[in-house]
Amino acid sequence: MRALYDIAAPAKLNLFLHITGRRADGYHLLQSAFMLIDWCDTLHFEQRGDGQIARTDLGPALPDEDLIVRAARALQTATGCKRGVQISVDKRIPTQAGLGGGSSDAASTLLALNCLWQLGLSRQQLSRIGLQLGADVPFFLLGDNAWVEGIGEVLTPLALPRAQVLVAKPQEGVQTQAIYSSPALKRNTNTATISGFAADPYGFGRNDLQPVAQALCPSVTSALQWLESLGLRGRMTGSGSAVFAWVPHPMLVPAAPEQLQVRLCSNLEVHPLKGWASCDS
Repeated sequence: MRALYDIAAPAKLNLFLHITGRRADGYHLLQSAFMLIDWCDTLHFEQRGDGQIARTDLGPALPDEDLIVRAARALQTATGCKRGVQISVDKRIPTQAGLGGGSSDAASTLLALNCLWQLGLSRQQLSRIGLQLGADVPFFLLGDNAWVEGIGEVLTPLALPRAQVLVAKPQEGVQTQAIYSSPALKRNTNTATISGFAADPYGFGRNDLQPVAQALCPSVTSALQWLESLGLRGRMTGSGSAVFAWVPHPMLVPAAPEQLQVRLCSNLEVHPLKGWASCDS
């Protein structure tokens, strides 16, 4: 195996996000439901024999040491692999959006290189490496939509009904740390259950980070108001600044304000690379 092309890295949405407490070390305890959607980055991998990790940006320029490069280096270090790789990235998922694009890229990199370099690592082994890169990376390695608890590390596979969602991303981003450090953040939401969520998966709960994000970034409010003008009930995903709304009926999406990047998405039953940890896809 010398190359892998057209490797997908899908985005995710937080259907809800509740902060239920805070640990003594400062980490916030949360509950959420993560849903994969068909808004994807695309990556290409070509093996190198010199051990070097190199990346070419086919779309917007990424930082030199982004999560893709860090994931490849982390896999090399963990396994002692002497092979290298040339990675090309077509970046489509917006950054600073709460859509998990960077973590998804890292997970797809770990899965692809596990196969390309013939390392044979299990998903659990890859998850231990991925967790060092970001709390959301193990979710994208799991391969399923998931009920999420703890500080984001406790994952339970979740079956979700098929749905379309309209996603709107303002130009401005929101700093996650600024939200979590805000004294205005609600940190004592009651614990929810999967059965309670399953009764209304696209209307359940709220995003506890949203009020703080709206205060920090008024564009979040503007995006929610645009969704409301379409008769849709919007909600922020993750720490923003992207918002989304469940679309219960087929619709033609009207032209959005210039400052919004808009996409009508479908949810995914499973990750496109599910099963790749054992190279059996």
